[in-house]
Amino acid sequence: MDDISQGIGSVDISGEGLAAVAKCDTLSKREDTISEKECTSCDQKLDNIKTNDVGVDTSATDMVVSLCANCGKEGASNICNKCKQVTYCNAACKKRHRHKHKKDCEEHLKRLTELQEEENKRAAGLHDIELFKRPPPRNDCPICFLLLPTLCTGSRYQSCCGKVICSGCFYAPRYNDQGKAIDNMICPFCRTPTLEDVDDDVIERMMKRVEINDAQAINCLASYYSQGMYGLRQDHAKALQLQRRAAELGCGDAYHNIGVSYHLGDGVEREMKKAVYYYELAAMRGNVAARHFLGMFEDNSDNMERALKHYMIAVEDGCSESLKEVQDFYSKGIVSKDIYVKALRSYQNYLNEVKSSQRDVAATAREDCKYID
Repeated sequence: MDDISQGIGSVDISGEGLAAVAKCDTLSKREDTISEKECTSCDQKLDNIKTNDVGVDTSATDMVVSLCANCGKEGASNICNKCKQVTYCNAACKKRHRHKHKKDCEEHLKRLTELQEEENKRAAGLHDIELFKRPPPRNDCPICFLLLPTLCTGSRYQSCCGKVICSGCFYAPRYNDQGKAIDNMICPFCRTPTLEDVDDDVIERMMKRVEINDAQAINCLASYYSQGMYGLRQDHAKALQLQRRAAELGCGDAYHNIGVSYHLGDGVEREMKKAVYYYELAAMRGNVAARHFLGMFEDNSDNMERALKHYMIAVEDGCSESLKEVQDFYSKGIVSKDIYVKALRSYQNYLNEVKSSQRDVAATAREDCKYID
């Protein structure tokens, strides 16, 4: 008991004594230490460790202090305008250090430019992969189940049921359940009476499809505003607004129409760069007219390889104008006979898929039912 008392008595528990004692608990978040002294409990030497009895925000020690590249003073905030990599106290230090920093600055900018060019090439490569990929296949007519033609007059959108049917089925006579011919003024798919001669009813029916976000209906309504059809006042701005909405819903034809607006300057300032951008979006979604234009654009820019890629894709989807361009390339020796033969076969394959006697009858009877160039 006396030994214990003596031991306790030998410990300095005054304020000064406690401040001189370091904690050895490594799990503690506090760093209370004595510089150049040994711990009285474990004999460890603790050097150059900061003392803070109330707790230190350790994140403050991680702060980067900006030093002037010229004089080395802290708190420099005047950044090099070109490379943004070094700081100075003021404009005077920046001017004095310019001859030393110039080489490093130029090398840094050169490296940044190279990295940006590499990134641009990589992005362009990825874009071309998507651009020249075979577009998704077109739908079949829901009545005859033949491939819908790509020519705009080869199919019709029916606002009553939201179906796109071929011109052959649109023109063909209608029959009832007993096989008797009936009035042709009904939808060949859903049998709803057509309203082509009643402006208000046409718009009302189209608006019902627009309200349920039917992309094709929205694009049709945009065309009505663009051309001032069915009693609507011609409004290019409204048409463009609707086309953008239809495009966001995935309508390739809407992207093409936006491209035409920028190409011709209809309702917007003429801007070829934007026109090409929207034509590309349309082409990737299967719009043949946009694909053919891109081929002509690259052709006029002497990018024959890219032009040929566009033409060949358009030919596969039945574009006779693109076939003529490939033929012209062959006659000038730009492409080989094998490529021209391939284009001819691709076009013939398309014709075999879309051709039918019913469509031929419709095309002969009405110009607006033509389905092959």
